[in-house]
Amino acid sequence: MIPLILNNPESMVKVRVMTVKDYSEKTLKTLHRIGMLHIEEGKELKPIDKAAIELEHREVSELLTFVDDVLSYIPQEERVSLEEDVEVIYTRPFSEIGNEVRLLYNKINKLHERIVKLNDEAQQLIELKRYLEPLAGQTDLRLGDLKFSGDYLFSRVFVLSNEAYKSLHDELKNYLFENVVATVGGETVFHAVAKIKEQRSIEPLVTDAGGKILEIPDEDLTLRDFLEITSGEIRSLEEELARLREELQSKAGEDLNRLALLREALSAENERLLVLEKACEAKYVTLIEGWIPENDTESAISEVKESIDYVFIDTRKPEQSEEPPTKLKNLAGIKPFQTVVNLFATPKYREWDPTPIISYSFALFFGLMVGDVIYALGIMLLGKYLLAKLVDDPQSENFKLFQRLIYTCGGVALVVGLLSGTYLGNIYEFFGIESLALVEGVKQTLQDPILFIVLALGIGFVHVNIGHLLALIKGVKERQKGLVLNKIGLFLLQFGIPSILHSLLHVDIPLFTEQMYSILIYVMGVGVILAIIGSIIQRGGLGIILGVFDLTGILGDIMSYARLAGVGLATFYLASAFNMLAKLFSEQLLSSMVPGVAGVIIGGIIGIGILFFGHMLNMALTAITGFIHSLRLCFVEFLFKFYEGGGNEYSPFKLKKRTSLLITAKS
Repeated sequence: MIPLILNNPESMVKVRVMTVKDYSEKTLKTLHRIGMLHIEEGKELKPIDKAAIELEHREVSELLTFVDDVLSYIPQEERVSLEEDVEVIYTRPFSEIGNEVRLLYNKINKLHERIVKLNDEAQQLIELKRYLEPLAGQTDLRLGDLKFSGDYLFSRVFVLSNEAYKSLHDELKNYLFENVVATVGGETVFHAVAKIKEQRSIEPLVTDAGGKILEIPDEDLTLRDFLEITSGEIRSLEEELARLREELQSKAGEDLNRLALLREALSAENERLLVLEKACEAKYVTLIEGWIPENDTESAISEVKESIDYVFIDTRKPEQSEEPPTKLKNLAGIKPFQTVVNLFATPKYREWDPTPIISYSFALFFGLMVGDVIYALGIMLLGKYLLAKLVDDPQSENFKLFQRLIYTCGGVALVVGLLSGTYLGNIYEFFGIESLALVEGVKQTLQDPILFIVLALGIGFVHVNIGHLLALIKGVKERQKGLVLNKIGLFLLQFGIPSILHSLLHVDIPLFTEQMYSILIYVMGVGVILAIIGSIIQRGGLGIILGVFDLTGILGDIMSYARLAGVGLATFYLASAFNMLAKLFSEQLLSSMVPGVAGVIIGGIIGIGILFFGHMLNMALTAITGFIHSLRLCFVEFLFKFYEGGGNEYSPFKLKKRTSLLITAKS
């Protein structure tokens, strides 16, 4: 097929890289750096010793945890410039990387442990103070009296939820000599004095109800003196914690660039180990197997052989039973629309890539539905400046492709807007301009509901039939008789449209005679029969019913394109409505309520506000609905007719290099 309509994925070659055991790590790093091999598991040799790999994998994971722990103390997000190439770090011996990470981690580990210990002490004192303060208002016993165990009596401070205390109150009352009670939020604190022999009954009763026994310090102080001292200790601990945290953040920030670089290198090492687990090894030989694009095979093999002394590389074409990964190869202008196709499904290796025709269809649909110069410019600007702030990695290839898709679709909408002279609807009428259309016929078509609907249905008729034509060609190539008959029947069915229009709507088509209308009725009948027979061959007995659905479905598919007119007209008329409201407020309503210059000024401000917020809302709604409905028409009305998808996207084993890295602040 012509690459400007349909495309084929890039041809792939199966590659087997075999090297001696001692060179396996160097081979993997070379392949990682080249970034062309889509790794698959080797099948002919015994698995490598996974115990050693798993041990190193655990060590890498531990080091990554160390680095992330340090970076988590960065107070706010920072974009770190990776001045040194990750590859320089990555090619160093792993033991050197590990030693450097541990050295950086140990610099702050003791400080971190000190913070954790002091924080635990502070929390314990805060909790104790919280529970004992209400009791201090009712009694000023010494701490030794709050927690006492003698030959006859014992005392404890218990904490229960209010509900639990109410339910246990009567039962506890039978055991206690004395009971000082206070409430703290939703909890009840009480100091209980009872016989020592009742201790084994009281304590389990409290703990089983979800309560706890306060640990009272063994100090010779009254309760109020203890609380006063505790308040000072808490303040001191909080000041010390603040100082230590600031010191920790400072030390983490000192090595931020180095830590970010090490994390990238460790991530690459982690990826390498995952691939190593897929490699297979005999006693002295390591095998790595995968796929390389045919055009890149020679350069990749040459680079591996230059880097590795003892290596054997075997290549072959894929067998019919194999399903290589899919690498798409579209022209730069239509490549962004690969993201639309991949949203539906990645093409299989031997399947057509519909990206070219999807690019024209999607952009045209979006452009017709938006069709406004200012809205188109606004959508492109939002795609450039706002969208990048809503994603984790604005430098990724997929995001850049999506941005280019927005620019392309916005560009088509811009052209449609220029041709029809649509600027924020009919905003130009504010300035006494009757029309800004470059082509008056385009303006008349896109602003007249009947003409726009006719145009939309015409586009739908062509688009749907292209889908059926591609399905017919596919059926012929794959020798699917049922599919071929069904599609031929659907095409013949449509020859009856002039006869239907003539008989039902009394529409006469130029140069058509009554005899021609009669012949087309018979052609339509043959089409119905062929479509149902083809459906039966494809689906068996159910084909009779499903064949009828195919016949009626083609009308529904074409009518679905009326949404182009619906959204396009809604965009224009809603914009015009906001313009009318702004004019109403600025020239009539407020001018009459507040006469003079003040009324004009106030009316103007409100009018501008209506214009701004109204058109911003309309632009957002138009962009969203235009994108969604373009997707629907491309997916449901088009791709479903001939396209399956379900391929495995080409994902080479590649060292990722970034010019900057966003470090996320600790929550």
